[in-house]
Amino acid sequence: MSKKNKTRRPKARLPKGMRDGQAREIRAMNAMLEKIRAVYELYGFEPLETPAFEYSDALGKFLPDQDRPNAGVFSFEDEDKQWLSLRYDLTAPLARYVALNYDGLPKPYRRYATGSVWRNEKPGPGRFRQFTQFDADTVGAPVGAADAEMCMLMADVMEAVGIKRGDYVIRVNNRKILDGLREIVGLADSEHDGKWLTVLRSLDKYDKFGIDGVKLLLGTGRKDDSGDYTKGAELDDNQIQIIVGFVIQFIESLIPLSESNLEEDHDEKLFNKDSAEGPYVLETDDMLEEWRENIFHESEIGLQGVQELEDMLNLFESAGYGTLRIQIDPSVIRGLEYYTGPVFEAEVTFDVKNDKGQVIQFGSVGGGGRYDGLVARFKGIEIPATGMSIGVSRLYTALQALGELEDETTGPMLVLVMDKERIADYQKMTQELRAAGIRCEMYVGGSGMRAQMKYADKRGAPCVIIQGDDERNAEEEMVTIKDLVEGSELSKQITDNKEWREGRPAQFSVKRDELVEAVRLVLKRHTGQEG
Repeated sequence: MSKKNKTRRPKARLPKGMRDGQAREIRAMNAMLEKIRAVYELYGFEPLETPAFEYSDALGKFLPDQDRPNAGVFSFEDEDKQWLSLRYDLTAPLARYVALNYDGLPKPYRRYATGSVWRNEKPGPGRFRQFTQFDADTVGAPVGAADAEMCMLMADVMEAVGIKRGDYVIRVNNRKILDGLREIVGLADSEHDGKWLTVLRSLDKYDKFGIDGVKLLLGTGRKDDSGDYTKGAELDDNQIQIIVGFVIQFIESLIPLSESNLEEDHDEKLFNKDSAEGPYVLETDDMLEEWRENIFHESEIGLQGVQELEDMLNLFESAGYGTLRIQIDPSVIRGLEYYTGPVFEAEVTFDVKNDKGQVIQFGSVGGGGRYDGLVARFKGIEIPATGMSIGVSRLYTALQALGELEDETTGPMLVLVMDKERIADYQKMTQELRAAGIRCEMYVGGSGMRAQMKYADKRGAPCVIIQGDDERNAEEEMVTIKDLVEGSELSKQITDNKEWREGRPAQFSVKRDELVEAVRLVLKRHTGQEG
């Protein structure tokens, strides 16, 4: 007896590092994006949209994950045997666009863009291969005011989406300072690129491991509590002392926020008299002077970085952005290799609970920096540029933790189909409600009334519209409106089935020509809106 051929079906599965977005999340995220967009527009930036993929050589390879075969990007070959890659950020495509349209663009050119980006990295908790960014960039402006503006823009975005002052900070550093530090410790030659990358990764772990952990990572390595070992940069004692001294000078410049040093633009509620640990402000003048005189005095590029930070701080102060909102922080590294000057990160500072119920600090939700060499790859001349990017998913998650995200969109009104022979009449009711600006749908499934009511409940419909033979054949044509929101509330107070049937809670009838006005009243009762 022959075996029946088994039908081979594809397995429904989600690719690793990807996620599906549901209606509630999409609406809440779109509302958040509109708030960000409004701030970008207020600053005078213009929208731009570029393709999802570019020629691979145009994108360049600037991701830090170089130990993977395809350097962190998804690539494919077209029919002309040319390699294309999905964009890994929105800045590299901007550089190509500016180079292609340079003569016709205003200088400086200011643009914002939002969209998905893709990175071929190992996925993990909260780390996806596809995610959304929302960028703002200024191309054609020298270092200084444009960079300071990006930091102020990020601060304004944080507050526009609902993160209160004191619950975020914009941290600022300068790649020239890091280049100066590299020069001082004798790692400037290209042969030391790998070792220097380990140094940067070690500094980036300061918030997590503290100064003692950084020392271990700069030396032979560090073993964590689980026994996992991370190999260090293997610097000598003198090199470690110089780098640690640079970081310690920053630590010693942090002082607890008090009533006496509370700036005018700070919220009094941020001062916690019972806390000996913070929050903190930064005494930047002393720190920068110490860097200038005792660390970078023999490094020209390091001194340039210190001066650029000082110039930016003066701009922050004149614009009313105090150190509680924007702070210097030498541990800000930024992973992309094309940064050439100031770099900055937007960090939320409130505590949240992870999936295990542990209290953790959320961390960065965006960042950026100066990239003067990116457009030059195409033009052959240096074209200065700076920009910032909001990590949309991370910011959304942060707002969820704060309880600042709420999808207030109600479900659609539902017109029930009581008689399939009269579907045209039901469609007419639906269109009347839509024409009045009321979100509405007619049931288009093939089930009866009980299933239709269950469908209305799953859709979150505020009410259903019913017209059976009794309503249609009345002396004056009628419709019945069942207020599902009110009915749900009343049902909590009724325990007897007889009482339920006799009371017919939140159900009433109106004349057919009064349908729109009656539905408006129901909607206004529950949402404060009429459509």
